[in-house]
Amino acid sequence: MANFTGKVIGYARVSTEEQHLDLQFDALEEAGCGRIFSDQGISAVAKRRDGFEQALEALDDGDIFVIWKMDRAFRSLRHALDILEVFEQRNIEFRSLTDQIDTTTPMGKFMYQIRNVFAELERSLISERTKAGMEAARKRGAQIGRPRKLTPEKILWAKSQLESNAQVTMAALAKKLGVSSKTLRRGVNGDY
Repeated sequence: MANFTGKVIGYARVSTEEQHLDLQFDALEEAGCGRIFSDQGISAVAKRRDGFEQALEALDDGDIFVIWKMDRAFRSLRHALDILEVFEQRNIEFRSLTDQIDTTTPMGKFMYQIRNVFAELERSLISERTKAGMEAARKRGAQIGRPRKLTPEKILWAKSQLESNAQVTMAALAKKLGVSSKTLRRGVNGDY
């Protein structure tokens, strides 16, 4: 960290108006934060937290983002992983004071890389479970994906219209049924 030339930006948050930010501010100032952004009376799961957004906007490549504790900044593990991935891409260092995470140190970098491995594993496991679940549902006869617009009855009706009326067009029938001509053609031809 001796060669560090960027800014040290801090962020603090408390969930209620009655709580105080003093403890977090003191710790962030002691950690060398030149600017501290905050949100007071804002829940961790709130979609919009102005202070947090301002802190992220203030960060430039090579800066350090410092928080007192992980749950002060991130709504969930997924949210933390997403933000930390952006930090890595932008060369922004990260420190969580009470969680003892510091990507400005060799051990901190190592832990950060381990986190990325676990995040990749998590994504792979979710994908694998999703595919297995879909296959099991398919075997039980469940329709996967969005519902079909053409029912067997509509297809039969369209076939009868095409056979009994030489003047009717595929486009006109498709419009009447609220589907594309291509979808109707596939239905009539048995490819649907």
